[in-house]
Amino acid sequence: MLGTRVTGVAYPLLVLAMTHSPAKAGLVGFAQSLPFMLFYLPAGALVDRWNRKRVMLVAEAGRALALGSIAVTLASGSTTLAQIVVVAFVEGSFFVFFRLSESSALPRIVPREQLPTAIAQNQAREQGAELGGQPLGGLLFGLSRTLPFAFDAISYAVSFVSLLFIRPAFQEEREPRTTRLTADIKEGVAWLWNQQFLRASILLVTCTNFVFSAVYLALIVRAKDLGASPSLIGVMLAFGGVGALLGSIAAPAIQRRIHPKLVVMGSLWLWAVTAPVIAALPNAVAIGAIWGVTAIAGPVFNVSLASYRYALVPDRLLARVQSAALVVAWGAVPLGQLTAGLLLSSTGAVKTILSLAGLNAVAALLATWSRSIRNAPRVDELLATNA
Repeated sequence: MLGTRVTGVAYPLLVLAMTHSPAKAGLVGFAQSLPFMLFYLPAGALVDRWNRKRVMLVAEAGRALALGSIAVTLASGSTTLAQIVVVAFVEGSFFVFFRLSESSALPRIVPREQLPTAIAQNQAREQGAELGGQPLGGLLFGLSRTLPFAFDAISYAVSFVSLLFIRPAFQEEREPRTTRLTADIKEGVAWLWNQQFLRASILLVTCTNFVFSAVYLALIVRAKDLGASPSLIGVMLAFGGVGALLGSIAAPAIQRRIHPKLVVMGSLWLWAVTAPVIAALPNAVAIGAIWGVTAIAGPVFNVSLASYRYALVPDRLLARVQSAALVVAWGAVPLGQLTAGLLLSSTGAVKTILSLAGLNAVAALLATWSRSIRNAPRVDELLATNA
């Protein structure tokens, strides 16, 4: 996880250093996240059939080999943009299968009433990795272009080994499925569509994922325009890790006390208001500080939605329902990154950020007006109903 955050910074820095083209940097981000659109639905149905632990092991081995190939070619001076695009696509593909298996296994390991806390702890772990990984990525890239990718490859290998020592079963006992894969996919999609709050919130998340995948690249380009070094860019992005870590720590208490509808609406309005401020700031440190404030809401938003989903979805459907949600929500990520590259090349970072802020404001208005959001029950009410 730490290694992934390291290369999250190193990918755009490497492509910008090789090509001086924000559009090509956006292309690599598009390739890495394109599997979200292509594979989430079939992957969900397959993960609900397969052994979740074995899927995770294969994914970690594949990612270690893919990232290791970039480290090798950078060391030999033979890296090409085409290789970076292919590796990014492969890494994103394995991510889809790993994430679905990991998240679907969580309710098998953690008691249902403790799920919000467990989800928040996972969020805190991810944000801690982001907090350390982003400045580390900038630092390692500044020392050598090879180091971030070698570090990430090693981190996947370590994860592979650690999975071998986990003993509890990652899924309940299952009968072999005889239905067609398409029928399994349709069952997950139909189940999700019939849940009004989940349906509406996933559509809103789709918009925010589009915005933030684009803003991330825009922040890097904006910082470079202001003369920031790779190390300073890593520090700037690390402010977001600090904010997200604080949000992860606070998320369980907020989830217990604040209605999900208020979390959704409040997060969207916070993001809509802070983006124009970021566009107006004159240096990378100030941008990072506001970015950190913005990032606080992300884990709170995620924990509230994930807790709501786990309270409703039976184990046999978990991966399929999550894949149906994620193919929509994360399918916007490659489009956002591709759009960011094109906008940055044609209009510059400031106008790109302002345009994205306007789109986020529209999402906030829709959330405020949505009956599906306003009429949603609390998570504890769902747990009591399904007990």
